[in-house]
Amino acid sequence: MISVVVADDQGVVRAGCRALLQAEPDIEVIGEAADGVEAVAMARQKRPDVVLMDIRMPGLDGLAATRAIVEDPALAAIRVLILTTFEVDEYVFEAIRAGASGFMVKDADPEDLVRAVRAVAGGEALLSPGATRRLIAEFASRPERRTATPSSLTVLTEREREVLALIATGESNDEIAQRLVISPATVRTHITRVLSKLGARDRAQLVVMAFEAGLVEPGRQLGGSPLQRDS
Repeated sequence: MISVVVADDQGVVRAGCRALLQAEPDIEVIGEAADGVEAVAMARQKRPDVVLMDIRMPGLDGLAATRAIVEDPALAAIRVLILTTFEVDEYVFEAIRAGASGFMVKDADPEDLVRAVRAVAGGEALLSPGATRRLIAEFASRPERRTATPSSLTVLTEREREVLALIATGESNDEIAQRLVISPATVRTHITRVLSKLGARDRAQLVVMAFEAGLVEPGRQLGGSPLQRDS
């Protein structure tokens, strides 16, 4: 059973998420929070598998609450899934950097939210190719967000750097396999090694690390070759 805490300052949103998730046989909503302080307290008290976290809440916002949960060793097993209106939330990139495992827009289809909760609870990072490209286009080109250097990736092999660059541009495992002419299983092996070497929590943090290290820039991949874009 996947346990979930829903954190949102709007009661109607909390009620809707609860009703939707409770209808699933493998998901249980074990708590609700109206702000970031309550969300962190609920996470510590209930120890859910997933916290469904709104970004914009009064007092302690979702970004600070996410960081508080992720940085607490006692809560290491909890995954944070951000709920946001992507077009107006410029804190999404910071939430991923803070350790959130992914994000969902509030107007997503109900079945997408259910799948997202299951994916995050299962240890996956919810960064679809399309969502990653939008994230990149909005935030990754801002110079002030580059805090690392390429030398931070010297622990990686050339192939692992190629895989990381393609992850950061929103490629799926199958797309990476096709691009590099290797099997999907080999791609998964490379990703596991990259996560381990960089000490990254999940795929979402790999995207942040790649851009902060200057490994890739919007529209370009390692080595300067143009990337395929969505039509």
